[in-house]
Amino acid sequence: MTRRPMAKIDITRTELVWPGKYNEDDTLKEVPRVNLPFQVIETVNESRATREAKKQPQQFTLFDVYEGKEGDTFEDGWRNKLIWGDNLLVMGSLLEKFAGKIDLIYIDPPFATGADFSFSAPIGESGEEVLKEQSAIEEKAYRDTWGRGLASYLDMLRDRLVLMRDLLSDRGSLYLHTDHRVSAHVKLLCDDVFGPEAFRNLVTWRRQIPRGMKVYARFMPYSADFLLLYAKAEAAVWNEAIKKTLISIDEARAKYMEDERGFFRTSDPGTYSDESLIRLHKEGRIHVTKGGRLVVKDGKVFTTHGSIGVKYYREQRGDKVVEETVIDNIWDDVPGMGVVSSEYLGYPTQKPEGLLRRIIEASSYSDSLVADFFCGSGTTLAVAEKLGRRWIGCDLGRWGIHVTRKRLLGIENCKPFEVLNLGKYERQYWQGVTFGEKKEKSLTEQALYEYLAFILRLYSAQPVAGMAHLHGKKGRAMVHIGAVDAPVTIAEIDAAVDECTRLKQGELHVLGWEWEMGLYDLMVEAAKKKGVKLLLLQIPREVMEQQAAAKGDVRFFELAYLEAMIEQSKKLTAQVALKDFVIPNTELIPEDVRSKVRKWSDYIDYWAVDWDFRNDTFMQGWVAYRTRKERKLPLTSDPHTYEKAGKYRILVKVIDIFGNDTSQAFDVEVK
Repeated sequence: MTRRPMAKIDITRTELVWPGKYNEDDTLKEVPRVNLPFQVIETVNESRATREAKKQPQQFTLFDVYEGKEGDTFEDGWRNKLIWGDNLLVMGSLLEKFAGKIDLIYIDPPFATGADFSFSAPIGESGEEVLKEQSAIEEKAYRDTWGRGLASYLDMLRDRLVLMRDLLSDRGSLYLHTDHRVSAHVKLLCDDVFGPEAFRNLVTWRRQIPRGMKVYARFMPYSADFLLLYAKAEAAVWNEAIKKTLISIDEARAKYMEDERGFFRTSDPGTYSDESLIRLHKEGRIHVTKGGRLVVKDGKVFTTHGSIGVKYYREQRGDKVVEETVIDNIWDDVPGMGVVSSEYLGYPTQKPEGLLRRIIEASSYSDSLVADFFCGSGTTLAVAEKLGRRWIGCDLGRWGIHVTRKRLLGIENCKPFEVLNLGKYERQYWQGVTFGEKKEKSLTEQALYEYLAFILRLYSAQPVAGMAHLHGKKGRAMVHIGAVDAPVTIAEIDAAVDECTRLKQGELHVLGWEWEMGLYDLMVEAAKKKGVKLLLLQIPREVMEQQAAAKGDVRFFELAYLEAMIEQSKKLTAQVALKDFVIPNTELIPEDVRSKVRKWSDYIDYWAVDWDFRNDTFMQGWVAYRTRKERKLPLTSDPHTYEKAGKYRILVKVIDIFGNDTSQAFDVEVK
């Protein structure tokens, strides 16, 4: 077998080259720049921690939501953004509005190690832990699942670095978190994208002290990660990082000078003016060596003998003295997650808040926009929130988005934020790329046929022809597939059920991306009355991942069943009580999970209520969720008081322990 030679390159600079970087005609592969509209799927107005601090129920209405044009400050309506989706498409879609506007990007991409990032998640009130396996799409986010190994990894990272470069402002910096296995390759890749002149430093973070068998590891134990720091331009933000430590009085006396005000060090006055030195002298902050003294004459400063030093006093706390030192590129004072276990959320790639605090404080201002496009458990976003920065976060895994949302909800005075995705537009893009995007009607119909055949193949069903609303057959069941760009409607299912009835088919499976609200209750019973057993199944996002689809690693799950009751005990008030939650296909849930579930509510990790749902964005008006410390979950909401009587739609959202969400809408008349 002959191998195609590498691309011919004009060698004008040092460059990292790998198979696949160049096209067959020796041109550099272009970075995809897809601009898709975002969909706001949820808006959070106030965190649970803030509500509990106020000791009163949330009473938010739509009037609390900024409805004008979003500006670049909180005062101008800015809302922080948590985005679920492929960061390549997300960043491409952010360029139109945010090119050159982000001051700091921190990313902790997968390290191409092939490590297993499944992790333990607690269940129910007992908090018993079960192993949560990553889905195929989450594996792409957290494992080296790229088909060509390192070459695929570099392809993935280069495309994203180019987009990050374009998103950074002239005062912006990138911190790229990596490890000993790929740091050398990534350094050269960053030089290629940003230019070697943009490189500022390589930070070594000692994340743990080797213990146990690691101490005896061959060729020395691994105990550090690396942070590559690149600046977009000379104007990049830099706030000198200072480390504060407490030392004893005896240690202070050995290191510093002392007078009646306390311990101090001196520094050469440098370019201080005479006027400034006179002012410092009056403040008692001038030290003259060799026993000399300061003389002021005609606005000029002299010494009898010796040299002038400016005093910098050390803060004293009881019997300790605060020592300040400039932090260099060896960070051995930021403990890893094994030490700060109180922060641990059970997330495999979680980083300590202290690490991100140092980065954000060093390379951003109070008005800066901070971003993390591999946000995982949301450490960057949580710290940016606590420091008052604006932020944008993105992750491919549904569970990461869920964990991050819960984490932000636990921060008191957390500013409003949005949960977004690319939704149907991402699916439309995938459909066009995968099956062809043609304008001619005949070719468009062919692309639709290929899409339906693809989904049927993944579902192990056979296509059927000549039907108006039925697309395939699996065993005894007929199959209907919902469109990429629209929710499956009640009318759509009803038409498919009627066609099954005419054909004397007693079972129908409906596969959909999104679903009309309140559909489950209405349709299952309606179909049953017509003699058709109805099964509603979710088309998972994994179908858009080529590798997952090729492996057949795609599972279609039934929609969960949610039963709730709206209680109206007082005038103008409503309250939601959960009554039942059923996850179908429990036989597909691992036995070790099922054995630890004591009651139906153990499957619920989080639930929220929108008191006035307008059939678009979910406006979180009340929320409850489990934490690793607090496992109890209230099954009845706080009462909500409306401003006036009328008809309202209440939407209840439940998220299960696997990160899947189920919603149910209720039309109520408030009197």
